[in-house]
Amino acid sequence: MPGYYMENFGCRATQADAAAIERRLAERGFRPSDAADADLVVVNTCTVTASADSRARQAIRAFHRRNPGARILVTGCYAQRAPEELAELDGVRWVIGNAHQHEIAKIAAEPAGTAHGGAFVSIDQLRGVPQAAGFAADDAFSLARGPAKILTGNLFEQRDVLVGPIEQGGAHTRPTLKIQDGCNHRCAYCVIPHVRGRSRSLAPERVVEEITRLACAGAREVVLSGINLGGYGRDFALRTSLADLLDRVIDETPVERLRLSSLEPMHLTADLIDRIASSNRIAPHFHIPLQSGSDRILAAMHRWYRAEHYARRIELIAERMPDAAVGADVIAGFPGETEADHRATVELVRRLAFSYLHVFSFSPRPGTEAARLPGAVRPDEIRERSRELRALAAEKAARFRASQSGRVTRALTLQTIRDGATDALTGNYLTVSIPGVWRANEWHTVRLRELAAGNLEAERVSCV
Repeated sequence: MPGYYMENFGCRATQADAAAIERRLAERGFRPSDAADADLVVVNTCTVTASADSRARQAIRAFHRRNPGARILVTGCYAQRAPEELAELDGVRWVIGNAHQHEIAKIAAEPAGTAHGGAFVSIDQLRGVPQAAGFAADDAFSLARGPAKILTGNLFEQRDVLVGPIEQGGAHTRPTLKIQDGCNHRCAYCVIPHVRGRSRSLAPERVVEEITRLACAGAREVVLSGINLGGYGRDFALRTSLADLLDRVIDETPVERLRLSSLEPMHLTADLIDRIASSNRIAPHFHIPLQSGSDRILAAMHRWYRAEHYARRIELIAERMPDAAVGADVIAGFPGETEADHRATVELVRRLAFSYLHVFSFSPRPGTEAARLPGAVRPDEIRERSRELRALAAEKAARFRASQSGRVTRALTLQTIRDGATDALTGNYLTVSIPGVWRANEWHTVRLRELAAGNLEAERVSCV
């Protein structure tokens, strides 16, 4: 039985794609293996920043050095955007774009030398094919210089969501179910719509079926993810909404806790906030991309809100759920960003009740509008602005942890055990340390206590 190793980069949606690929590999007779011994190494890439691309290339080179005999298959968003770059790396046998991830297990299981479907053509032909926004017009291509083959296609033709929850008992005790893929928006800095295609949703009946299966298999918490999760259901002939789906999942499945991944501000309605606040089975945790606190920069980014619209949503969460976790993404150094624009972002972050912040230094992505904009910010200025925002984020996170000291809440044990204590996750997204060695995926009612350096210890009150 051939062994495989999967390496993932990027967001929860990418992780969910990997789980679907692993499910199909298992159906083809592959078994999980260490990277050093694997017959097949699958590298599932991200391309949201230049550093994400660099990490993927470094990983591929490292896998080839450690295990020269392994067949390396590269997939994900970087593979969709720039397949020829990856195909030229030593050790790479296949580069499979997102449009063909459902075929990965079949391709990997084919006898050596088999040309999948006879559809591969030469790299010279690939370079002669008209392309737009990172998409190849034809379905499949092969490099003439070596053994690597490229299989990619137009994701705007995709209508399905690749399903395969990250299972309990694997690397995650909290399964992630991707219920939406793609994005119809065109933020100036973002390459993701070009490598993920149009927004498309998993049918509500299928969502209920998958969550029920996970819960019956023992999952206590399920994370719902998507590229543009708040747009769930808008592609259906009979339109539905994420709020409607949550009602149905709560009513029709036994899952004990749901958690939502990132939501765009315009999708975070008062109705959705109220539904989450009124349920003890939906985690009080929101990740809401901000990107900038400057209205001028938000307009240049083609974001669909302004700073005060965003602030009102955060304030509404604080009013309805004072202990909720609220995180955000912020980009430092977008083209044309002045010191005044940066100060507007700093002041908005300082004002709002964030519990954590993801800070990204602007990185121009090929094919995006922002890559062509004038007014590039100097790298040293970007680094300094990023540093200031990260320092502020650390202050906000420490203040949030301190505010939770003395609170009694439920936490779900994770698989990490260190120094005689077990990590656990609260509903409001705090990782806490429970003294003792406990099995993963157990509920514990705990009293939180702040330790030195802002860490939280959880005094165990009971186990459910």
